[in-house]
Amino acid sequence: MDDAKGNFEQVSIYPMDDDVREKLLSTQIECVFNWATREGWPMGVIMSCLWHEGRMWLTSGAQRHRVSAIRRDPRCSVVLTSTGTDLGPGKTVTIKGRCTVHEDEETKSWFYPKFALHLNPDPDGAKSFADTLDSPLRVIFEVVPEKFISYDAMKMFQHKAGNLDESKLGEAKDSDTVRLARELKRRGLS
Repeated sequence: MDDAKGNFEQVSIYPMDDDVREKLLSTQIECVFNWATREGWPMGVIMSCLWHEGRMWLTSGAQRHRVSAIRRDPRCSVVLTSTGTDLGPGKTVTIKGRCTVHEDEETKSWFYPKFALHLNPDPDGAKSFADTLDSPLRVIFEVVPEKFISYDAMKMFQHKAGNLDESKLGEAKDSDTVRLARELKRRGLS
């Protein structure tokens, strides 16, 4: 841990606390949704999102490439940042998960109103938006998380300054132990 204070290489020890991660997921309205093309190219687009009951929900027109890609291979990731929220900048979370494409009326009936109100807190505006979303070509994505990767820059800055309770540090991940040692050795720095 002391080595981590001297540089910005070991950052896996600065995860967001669970309650902060939940607040970010619950309040952020935009994310980057990522998938792979048939040729294996990573792709991503910025989308509006809704965190609901431990899952990330998004919507798209059925004709979008991402829809056929997810139907072919449901593995995806969702990336959010705290920028633009009352959490301030410097916090990020990535969800690695699998996505299901929904087109059923039961999902649409709860999702559109909740999603629209999340994006537009004005009830009349939200109702109008929900009505616009409810089209025959629209699908809904449900991303079930398999892994979270989070980062809290404030923890890092506090740690570097000697102002962070060490109990707030996370366990160093393989990238900051095994892989870092291997890279230092490869570069002749260990």
